[in-house]
Amino acid sequence: MTISDKQRAICQRFDAGYLPPGMEQMVGIALDTLDKLPLYATRIPPENGTCGWYIYGGDYSSDLGFYQALHAAHLEEVCPGIMPYLALPPGWCVILAPDYEDVWFDEKFSKGPREG
Repeated sequence: MTISDKQRAICQRFDAGYLPPGMEQMVGIALDTLDKLPLYATRIPPENGTCGWYIYGGDYSSDLGFYQALHAAHLEEVCPGIMPYLALPPGWCVILAPDYEDVWFDEKFSKGPREG
């Protein structure tokens, strides 16, 4: 099964639209936290070359340097577990840990900065 097939299956399972990111688009990712659990991912509307995904492990930090920009193409290398979920559209949130998955829609993340 290709990654695209897995992404379509996830979107179908949660009755969500299918909006895969362009691999040249950027994600916000807290690279220094990826060894911590659980893994959190939230997608907001894409803008300015981003695909809208923000990903971190463990505890969130509001520090300015918490997230780094990374091309979506590199996620398979640095965070392969999130790949099947990347086609979920803005507003979707994911929590992953060993033997644990929580996926839900939160309307507040589905709106752009001037819409909400």
